Amino acid sequence: MTLPAVFLSHGAPTLALANNVFTHAWSELAVVLGRPAAILVVSAHWDTPFTAITTAARLETIHDFAGFPEALYRVRYEPPGAPALARRVQELLVGIGQGPSVDPDRGIDHGGWVPLRWMYPDADIPVAQLSVQSELGARHHLEIGRALAPLRDEGVLVLGSGGIVHNLGELDWSGAAAAPFPWAAAFNEWMAAKVEAGAVEDLVAYRERAPQPVRAHPTEEHLVPFFVALGAGGAPARRLGLGFDMGSLGMDAYAFGDWPG
Repeated sequence: MTLPAVFLSHGAPTLALANNVFTHAWSELAVVLGRPAAILVVSAHWDTPFTAITTAARLETIHDFAGFPEALYRVRYEPPGAPALARRVQELLVGIGQGPSVDPDRGIDHGGWVPLRWMYPDADIPVAQLSVQSELGARHHLEIGRALAPLRDEGVLVLGSGGIVHNLGELDWSGAAAAPFPWAAAFNEWMAAKVEAGAVEDLVAYRERAPQPVRAHPTEEHLVPFFVALGAGGAPARRLGLGFDMGSLGMDAYAFGDWPG
């Protein structure tokens, strides 16, 4: 089974408890994708100077946030680890000089477990998590993704998790119904247009070419997983337009590579 590589905008941690358009879309996406042999999560919330990968036999739930309802801290999503997948990732990334170190203790952060809780709620699919290096930018992550492309033919779901627009400093606290800010919508649609056109070089140079890129992403950790998915999947690309949450959190998802069925 060959799978597309997927990028999800994971939104706020509270989506783990939500029942809304975003979580429904994640559940429906998993139905279309089917059951992968394993999942490689590339989350914005594990940012390291050099590549690293989990090798634990079971990934414990990391509640890497503060100030949320107590019920959220009781949520557990603890899938089996994927040490064999971790070794395969090492093999692939050594070839581009990015062989990851192993972390036998790290679990899965909310960038992974929040959407996976809706996609594969039984938590019975092996998962490994690969770190990002946000200071190395888009091209570094595109090349990481390209090196990981063979995993798609091995039944592995390469899952980038971040946010297509992510500015926590300008949230509209009126909630999910809040209209996107004009600058956020402009960036979101620029990204969509460039994906549709296959304009990879424009996407990689988004920091110079997109409208209001620094406002859309004051820091880059939430967008670099997009480039891993883009690199791993290539064309064709499919957009799952999910709009915005709280005005400045773009929630669009993308699948790169041939669509199942």
